[in-house]
Amino acid sequence: MTTSPFPTLRTPDGPPAPGRPAWNRQRASRMPSHRYQDVFSRVDVPLTDRRWPTRRLTAAPLWVPVDLRDGNQALTEPMDPARKRRFFELLVAMGYTEIEVGYPSASQTDFDFVRLLAETDLAPEHVTIVVFTAARADLIARTFESVRGLRNPVVVHLYTATAPTWRDVVLGRDRTELSDLIAAAGAEVLQHAGDDPRVRFEFSPEVFNLTEPDYVLEVCARMTTLWDATPERPVILNLPATVEVATPNVYADQIEHMHRNLDRREAVILSVHPHNDRGTGVACAELAVLAGAQRVEGCLFGNGERTGNVDLVTLGLNLHAQGVDPEIDFSDIDEIRRTVVDCNRIGVHERHPYAGDLVHTAYSGTHQDAIRKGFARHHAQARAAGLDPADAPWRVPYLPVDPADVGRSYDAVVRVNSQSGKGGIAYLLESAYGLELPRRLQIDFAGRVQEHADDSGGEVTAERLWRLFEEAYVLPDDGGRQVVPLAWSVAQPGAGSDRERLDVVLSVEGERVERSAVGAGPVDALASILAGLGLPVEVLGLTQQSITAGSDAGAVTYLEHRTADGSVAWAVGRDASVLGASVRALVAAATRS
Repeated sequence: MTTSPFPTLRTPDGPPAPGRPAWNRQRASRMPSHRYQDVFSRVDVPLTDRRWPTRRLTAAPLWVPVDLRDGNQALTEPMDPARKRRFFELLVAMGYTEIEVGYPSASQTDFDFVRLLAETDLAPEHVTIVVFTAARADLIARTFESVRGLRNPVVVHLYTATAPTWRDVVLGRDRTELSDLIAAAGAEVLQHAGDDPRVRFEFSPEVFNLTEPDYVLEVCARMTTLWDATPERPVILNLPATVEVATPNVYADQIEHMHRNLDRREAVILSVHPHNDRGTGVACAELAVLAGAQRVEGCLFGNGERTGNVDLVTLGLNLHAQGVDPEIDFSDIDEIRRTVVDCNRIGVHERHPYAGDLVHTAYSGTHQDAIRKGFARHHAQARAAGLDPADAPWRVPYLPVDPADVGRSYDAVVRVNSQSGKGGIAYLLESAYGLELPRRLQIDFAGRVQEHADDSGGEVTAERLWRLFEEAYVLPDDGGRQVVPLAWSVAQPGAGSDRERLDVVLSVEGERVERSAVGAGPVDALASILAGLGLPVEVLGLTQQSITAGSDAGAVTYLEHRTADGSVAWAVGRDASVLGASVRALVAAATRS
């Protein structure tokens, strides 16, 4: 019996499920899955004639970042005042107009931050400030004390858990008792608000997604009646998936059921607050908006308790990638990420959607080739349409958005390792050095790079690619060179001649040599000169290229030639002129042969 290299794992070895097709050889595991119930055994999901699957996302909901409250509560080291301020300034700069700033009755730091907003101009007048409180009279009073004198619109966010397990285990209340407790807290909020027109109200039945639908409707109706919700002064009903327990379609059904059955629906802002325990928080939020939600609470990059809140960056850029304005500015995603990481002291994964270091990067050869061709097509079509490429329709394979939209350069789009192919290698040399390699040269060089990458086992940077390229094809610049071109000029041998005379000065093994020859062109003439020096070069093909502005070498010549042993090889010359590049390429071929 073979000993497993992972002795702590129990490889499934039970019988396959009855009726399983022969091609599916998965076995029953010993995971204690029988301990858990599916969501339909825990809560009624009454919707059957759902409408959300046929709807489309055509506009951004109201985004409400809760990083300064919910996200902050989840940090090992909660933000100090300076970090809170920096984060708030970032949210304002990005364009968020409703921001939950803290839990002022639970933290002196949060209380002081709300007072800072009240006593300074840090919060622009158009930004609504949201403060969070539990359903207790003393906490509600402290919350209102924190917002006293605030010039901004204010939302007081009241929450209480309503799901059966929380009622029984945490609160020790039955349905009626808990409904009365919530209503009493709502009355406290109303009394403190008085007739202040700045203040609006929000209620969250925490763990909504595991609460009986009829009970949620009953409690929400009581609150909208108590707070006298009107279209002019709507009440926010926020329906959290506090602990994600089902597939996103179930949450969408629950939201649509509320959307279609709430009292005073026109006077309610229907809000959602998905968590990410199953890793589908983004999907839950998107389907919830299809189902009728108008407002989404979440955090930048998904920070929050356990696996976090829904990620507002991903949600916003998902809309952007579908041609819908997210109404938030993500044009410098790296600055946003740096600020959030500095404030939260939690990193952002390299593969995090849109913001990770590697999300626009291709190592695979097939991906690289498609991206390189896609960029070429994009720029050609933009030119043909008379458009700036930054405004032209985007259809580049493997890149759902243009990296430039989020402030990323194209430098890291294609990176080379042992999985890469000729397309990626050619892309890097073109983007970094302006070289447009002929296809056969791409193939030749790719083999050399592959060998190097297999030996090194790591990534091959553009700089390393260039060094490999020089070593393989360009005239060496060390003291062991056999032939060095020193000077050259071209003239016609006589009036009306279709041939050209090349005058060249070479250093041959350190000795100065002057030669002239007439040929069909300067390359042909130089080949004759080199053959006379015992360095014959059989030219098979020659491609010339002008380098874009900014390069110190204005021209490149790619020369395909046959070596003394009959094989085909390449040599490359770079110079300020086309003639000089051709001379250098031919001398490189002679020297290397």
